[in-house]
Amino acid sequence: MQLQNLKKILGRAALPVAVTALTALVSAPALAATFSAVPSAPLATGGTVVIDFRIDDIADLYAYQYSFRFDPTVLQVTGYGNGGFLESDGNGLIAGGLLDNIAGMVSFTYGARIGAVPGVTGSGTLARYMFNVVGVGSSTLDFTDVVFLDSGLNDIAVQYGPQVLAAVPEPSAYLSFGAGLTMLAALRRRQRGRVAVQV
Repeated sequence: MQLQNLKKILGRAALPVAVTALTALVSAPALAATFSAVPSAPLATGGTVVIDFRIDDIADLYAYQYSFRFDPTVLQVTGYGNGGFLESDGNGLIAGGLLDNIAGMVSFTYGARIGAVPGVTGSGTLARYMFNVVGVGSSTLDFTDVVFLDSGLNDIAVQYGPQVLAAVPEPSAYLSFGAGLTMLAALRRRQRGRVAVQV
């Protein structure tokens, strides 16, 4: 629609309001950043897995904090590593939180930039956690105490939610089970063969 037609439809008094509304639509903020946990591989019982805690599409990230729960009958946390996103220029302080395999919780992981510097913009890994997969089933990673701040120490809107990770038996377990069934079937045939000969 041309500006002349808009003037005729709205009249001169309504034009500033229409232009302001149109400007607000054009400059509307992008979708909120997303925070998620991404396993390096499928969870196999008896194996290990690295889970990256990622932030995507964030602007001016200066500091963050989060905790998360997991099922300790399926996963056991064994370690923590920096993801490299916040401290990519060497100007960041990161802590992996308190690891508790009995309660199934990692509490108060945090990271912050140091000094009067701008925040980091983009997508990347905030932290890496290493887990032993000790059981079959699923474990929900449930985030709590989530806070993301910009360089003005204002809250940043971030989308996140519980994530379900499924652990399956290791493929070698299926192979062992199949080999056992084959041996059992062979033993049964052999016993039937002896019974038939003895009659």
